[in-house]
Amino acid sequence: MSNRITPKLLAEFIGTFALIFIGAGAGAVVGDGVGLPGLIAIAFAHGLTVMAFAFAYGSVSGGHFNPSVTVGVLAAGAMSAGEAIGYIVSQLIGGVAGALLLKTVLGGAATGLGVPALAHNLALGATTLTVTPWAGFVIEAVLGFFIMGGALTGAAFNPARALGPMVATGNFSDAWLYLAAPIVGAIVAAILHTGLVRLAHEGMAAAAARTPAE
Repeated sequence: MSNRITPKLLAEFIGTFALIFIGAGAGAVVGDGVGLPGLIAIAFAHGLTVMAFAFAYGSVSGGHFNPSVTVGVLAAGAMSAGEAIGYIVSQLIGGVAGALLLKTVLGGAATGLGVPALAHNLALGATTLTVTPWAGFVIEAVLGFFIMGGALTGAAFNPARALGPMVATGNFSDAWLYLAAPIVGAIVAAILHTGLVRLAHEGMAAAAARTPAE
């Protein structure tokens, strides 16, 4: 491993470790059934952690801290496959390490350690809602970290965020959904982004070609 890639992988490990320890930790401490204030607290824990470590390590690794982000960057052609694999391995190891430390700090896995879960009999006005795995897949693939997503799927939107607590608790319910959906969403976003950029550049080039030379 070259000296150039080592700081990037370390930054991705530390950032993802912190995201799972703090973000999943907030989910474990706040618990289920706490309503909108609890969801906001959990969302802020994740968001502020990502923001802090993006400022700290963004200039080193780009501050991905999320395998789906790395896959999206790879799909956009902005990094090599070898580097992307290194990022993803570092992120997954960081996520698992963060969850295991959280398990130790909280004295076990009884809190669930913030494992994301699909909603069952969620009260919505005069009715209740149960999110099926395929509906959860669509939600995880499409949404960013919106507050509404927390009640429906746990709003992981990050394979490392989902996998770490799953490994620490041994609860792999709907693991395929939480690992695959964010990656699918990231790839679609990358393809759309690169397509729009290419069309914009082609449009500007065509306009320049039509402009008479001075």
